[in-house]
Amino acid sequence: MSHPITQIFFWVSAGIIVYTYLIYPVLLLFLRLFVHHPIRKEPIEPMVSILVPAYNEADVIEAKIKNLRSLDYPKSRLDVVIASDGSTDATAEIAQHHSDGTRFRTLDYKENLGKIGVLNASVPELAGEIVVFSDASAMLEEKAIRQLVANFADPEVGAVSGIYRVVKASEAHLGRAEDFYWKYETFLKTQESELGCVVGGHGQILAIRKALYPFPDPGIINDDYVIPLRILKMGHRVVYEPKAIAREVAEEMTGFNRRIRVMAGNIQQLREIRELLWPPRLFPLFVFISHKVLRLVVPFAMATLVICNLLLLRQPIYARLGLLQLCFYLLAVAGGWRNLHPKILQVPHYFCMINAAGFVAMYKFLLGYRKVAWK
Repeated sequence: MSHPITQIFFWVSAGIIVYTYLIYPVLLLFLRLFVHHPIRKEPIEPMVSILVPAYNEADVIEAKIKNLRSLDYPKSRLDVVIASDGSTDATAEIAQHHSDGTRFRTLDYKENLGKIGVLNASVPELAGEIVVFSDASAMLEEKAIRQLVANFADPEVGAVSGIYRVVKASEAHLGRAEDFYWKYETFLKTQESELGCVVGGHGQILAIRKALYPFPDPGIINDDYVIPLRILKMGHRVVYEPKAIAREVAEEMTGFNRRIRVMAGNIQQLREIRELLWPPRLFPLFVFISHKVLRLVVPFAMATLVICNLLLLRQPIYARLGLLQLCFYLLAVAGGWRNLHPKILQVPHYFCMINAAGFVAMYKFLLGYRKVAWK
C-alpha cells in the first residue's frame, strides 16, 4: 500500500473516531443555539401500567416490588405487573406472594419467551393508558413516574425515556468508567431531545402510549431502541426526561458479555434505518448515523489506525502519533489488570472493551448467530 493511500486511511479512521465521540457532541451543542422544540408539560395523572419483565431475578425482585410500592403516584391510577419469563428460580413465587390480583399482578410464563416475547404477550393485558417498562434490577426514584407522564400532556409525544445512574460505582472494577460512559450518554440524549429528536431510550425506565406499542419481532435485542424508533416513525415525538431517574448497581451493568449483547443489538438495529429513509426524516437520520451507525464503525477504524500507523512510523509525525496510541493501549491493558487511580484512568480500558465487544458481536452476526440470550 502506497504512503498517500495509507495516510488517507489513517486520517479517515482518526476522523471517524474523533467525530463520533467528540465532534458530534459539540455539534449538538452548536445546533441548540438555533433549534428549539419545547415540550408542553403538565402535572397529569393518567392510568399508568408498570411492566417489569423478569428472568431469574429472585435476588432483586423483592427490592423492586418494594421500590414500586414506594412511588409517588396515586395507587388507584397505578397498575403494576411482574412478568416472569420462564424463570427457573423463585422469581414468580416471590412476585405472586406480593400480588393482590388487581393493582399488583404477576404474569407467570412457564416457557422462556425472551424479553420481546414477554413484552408482546403482556402489553395487551395492561390496564394503563401509559405503559412504563422497567428492568427488575433498576430502582426508580420516588417521583420518576410523575416526571415521565408530565410529558404526555403534549399530544405529539409518543414515548419518554428517563435516565439511569450508576449506584456504588466505586465498588465495581469498571464502575467509575461505566458511570462516566452513561453520564456522557445522558448528555447526548438530553441534547438530542432538546433538538426534538431522540431515536432511542433506556429499558430501565421507558414510557410509551399503550396504543402505540409496535409489537416488534421476538428476535429483536435492543427493545429500548427499536420501540421508540418505530413510535417516531408513526409521527410522534420521542423525548428524554432527565428528571425521571432509575438507579442500578454498578455490578449489574458491567461485563464483557453484556457489552456483546448491546453491540449485537446495535448491529441488528441497522435495519431500522429504512424507517427513516422514506418518507425521509433527515434530522433523525443524522442522529441515527452519528450516534449509532458510526459507533459500529469505530472498532474497525481503531484497528485500521493502528495498522496504518505502523506502516507510517518512519515519518516523524506518525512516530509521535504512534507513541500516543501505544500509551493509550498500555493504559487500557493496565486498567484490565488492576484498579487504577484516579478512576478516570480506567476509561481507556472500558473504551477498548466496548469496541472489542463490537468485533465479537460482528463475528457472531456474520456466522449467523442472530440471537443473544437475555439474562
